Amino acid sequence: MKVLALGGSGGMGRFAVRTASTFSGVDSLVVADLEAPAAVAFAATLPDHVRGIGLDVTDGKALRAAMADADVVLNTTGPFFKFGVPILQAAIDSGCHYLDICDDWEPTLDMFAMDEAAREAGITAIVGLGASPGLSNLLALAAMRELDTVEEVYTGWDMSGAVPEEESSQSGLNAAMVHGVQQLTGKVRVQRGGAPEMVRPLEKVAIDYPGIGTRTAYIFGHPEAVSFPHHYPEVHTSLNVMHGVEGQVWMLKLIRGAIDSGLMSLSRGAAILGWFEGLGAPATPESVIDPDGLPSIYGLAVGTREGAKASVAACFGSIGDVSMGFVTGVPLACGLELLLKGSLTQHGVLAPESGAIDPHEFFTALDAKEGSGGGIGGSSAEMLVLTRSWDPDARKSYRESLAKALAE
Repeated sequence: MKVLALGGSGGMGRFAVRTASTFSGVDSLVVADLEAPAAVAFAATLPDHVRGIGLDVTDGKALRAAMADADVVLNTTGPFFKFGVPILQAAIDSGCHYLDICDDWEPTLDMFAMDEAAREAGITAIVGLGASPGLSNLLALAAMRELDTVEEVYTGWDMSGAVPEEESSQSGLNAAMVHGVQQLTGKVRVQRGGAPEMVRPLEKVAIDYPGIGTRTAYIFGHPEAVSFPHHYPEVHTSLNVMHGVEGQVWMLKLIRGAIDSGLMSLSRGAAILGWFEGLGAPATPESVIDPDGLPSIYGLAVGTREGAKASVAACFGSIGDVSMGFVTGVPLACGLELLLKGSLTQHGVLAPESGAIDPHEFFTALDAKEGSGGGIGGSSAEMLVLTRSWDPDARKSYRESLAKALAE
């Protein structure tokens, strides 16, 4: 299979490409980047079937020419509110399967509207297969499958660990920071009370996490809030939230206010946020795993079980010594691996939680990948920590699971 990796020498793309280059089913892998020298230099560090080219994704003719010789497109070119829709359209036009790490809710809705065109073209398009969205969606799906009915879904993550990669072809303004500021300003779409609702980000939300208790998080504009009700209309509340910013909410609100009032540009706000994030110390397993705090990334489902209200949460026992690039880029490569194996066969434009991806098969594939400190956990059954509201020892079980993960 021939793979085209757009933004493949960027901070996130490098992790997807390095992993994908080891797959036996990949016959050729083209690393495409706006900076041709960076793409060529990075490709030269990988096996012979990988090569680098320069490509401006805003040049529709050149983009389609690059896709003409590809079977699959891996897209890590952000920000996705700018590039997601036209690149997916080009992939559909070119008959290429498509996987990306889209983390903006607006283009996610626009790409869902392209579902029929993708199905008619026989294309599998998975949007948002990174960390959040991506891992968070599949964790929530694993939790949902423990319940008889699901009414509420919460996906959450720790913003303190969202530190941009130092190694990247990208210079100047970081696309991840542009995305972050974009989703902190104005209003974002969530699902509440069975209907879409536009709310200001950073609104406080009480998360009742089985095994931990009730903790405070903050609404953030991400695709999970719109993708769960898209695939599961019975879900009447769907929120994506973040934590780890308790001491910095004032700063985030200050940036938001300045941008919303026209006193600061989006790019200036992104630069300030990037500088601020760079001051933080790198996350370690010990700093991320707090038995009294929300996990670094999780999914929580609330509904019923055997006629009674119930909730289930899923997280990783340990994320290991891995970076933001690993937990974003490697899941994308795992999606490609499932496609190569024939496990990912459903056509259309789909979010990770659609059911097209089996979460346990995916997590097993993910755990086999190596980061700087190895994989994320043990086997799929061991790496996931599921806590259930009906378990009287949920808190004890949760703490024991985390202690075991740290010991390993």
